[in-house]
Amino acid sequence: MANQIVWFDMPVVDLDRAIRFYSAVLGQAVTKQSMGMVLGIFPHVGEDVSGCLVKGHKPAGDAGPLLYFNCSGRLDAAIGEVEKHGGKITEPKHAIGPYGFRCLILDSEGNRVALHSM
Repeated sequence: MANQIVWFDMPVVDLDRAIRFYSAVLGQAVTKQSMGMVLGIFPHVGEDVSGCLVKGHKPAGDAGPLLYFNCSGRLDAAIGEVEKHGGKITEPKHAIGPYGFRCLILDSEGNRVALHSM
């Protein structure tokens, strides 16, 4: 079965700041690309689900969908980068049953996201 989610556009105010934030927190380069507009593309391989940072839309803050970012066994290191790069921890790391651990944050642009790891 194909993934139900195939891509996401995350709104940002300052694209370069958001690229620095997510590159540091996720420990992988978010790349700046131009496709008629300038975007920050999250790392992915082939047809893996991924997304991009898009300048010009207002971040949803605590409203809207909650995106989970896979921190691949480096959740504590990711959490350690959040406040250094302009983000805010809103719920510290906690267990989510058999699904691992998460930490809820506001990113450097005001988007609420979850950092996740097994």
